[in-house]
Amino acid sequence: MESFVVTTPLWRWQSATAPAAWFFVTITGDAADAIRIAAISGQWLNGRKGFGSARVDVMIGETSWQTSVFPHKESGGWLLPVKAAVRNAEGLVEGDEVTVTVSL
Repeated sequence: MESFVVTTPLWRWQSATAPAAWFFVTITGDAADAIRIAAISGQWLNGRKGFGSARVDVMIGETSWQTSVFPHKESGGWLLPVKAAVRNAEGLVEGDEVTVTVSL
């Protein structure tokens, strides 16, 4: 399993028409390239899913989980959603610099 560590800000996306907000970190650079290559080469057992997403193992601080990353056209990287349980467990708020380990 290949792992990459990136540090990037936590940011919030909120719909103009719905009250819910989603929190993300954007993965760019070498880690984004490795995810893209793995997705193209079919390294994932379950392949790519909806919206071009790909399954990854993630760790932030002491919290680890499995999730999907989504292609991000604007940055050429990937969006990693950070759910409330992770943000709460790690004491993260919008704008924090987050160190993320992504394993493929």
